Amino acid sequence: MKAYLSVGKLQFTIGLQYRVAALAGLSTQFFFGFVYIMIFVAFYSQSSDAQPISLQNLVAYMWMQQAFLSFIALWFRDNTIFQMITTGNIAYEMCRPCNIYELWYAKLLAQRVSSALLRCFPIIIVAFFLPQPFRLILPPSPVNFLLFLVTMTLGVFVIVSISMLIYISVFWTMSPIGSILMIAVAGEFFSGMIIPIPLMPTWLQNIVYILPFRLTADFPFRVYSGQIPVDKALWGILIQLVWLAALLVIGKLSMRKALQQVVVQGG
Repeated sequence: MKAYLSVGKLQFTIGLQYRVAALAGLSTQFFFGFVYIMIFVAFYSQSSDAQPISLQNLVAYMWMQQAFLSFIALWFRDNTIFQMITTGNIAYEMCRPCNIYELWYAKLLAQRVSSALLRCFPIIIVAFFLPQPFRLILPPSPVNFLLFLVTMTLGVFVIVSISMLIYISVFWTMSPIGSILMIAVAGEFFSGMIIPIPLMPTWLQNIVYILPFRLTADFPFRVYSGQIPVDKALWGILIQLVWLAALLVIGKLSMRKALQQVVVQGG
């Protein structure tokens, strides 16, 4: 455990050094945040029907999405791991006196946390002082905020567990492009990053609720705004824990099978 914590700490420190990249990302995320909100403001202003989520809650949803993009984006990846698998340098990782799954998991988790810390606070602080309808609202109660922290933390672990399956799949495909396109695109849609899940048709919501992707973005963000009540939030946390355990088991078994079939050629 100490080795994995050390790897995570080292990767976290390295990630904090990329401040210029973080500043560039901030401008991009502010731009997309404003664009998405303006689209929904126009949609709400033209619609006379009652919507399943209020505009105020939807604005909070959008800003949380931009602030914690590094937490929830499946296309956020470490190309060095892909290179290790495709070039055969995975042999060096196999010589380390620790499990590769846990080692990579700690590394990927630290990368996401360090990237999010550099971006989330400026976005949230600025969003609190914007004029209406762009202003980010506070959670309705301290309980909602605490539940948001819990659900967001579990959501990060779930998203890293899903990401690990993408890396493991490259042992068989030898190319990360297909796995990233299929899983990342599907995950982005079913997590509510394209269309917020409350605005989806009922039949599609039934599919979304079966999959784990919404637990990484839609669920924490709606807990923050209070659109998901406390009792349902507690039930959702249990579902997050079940999915996390299942993904960890699947990931470890898949990694073990992949490493048993590894053939490193050369010198």
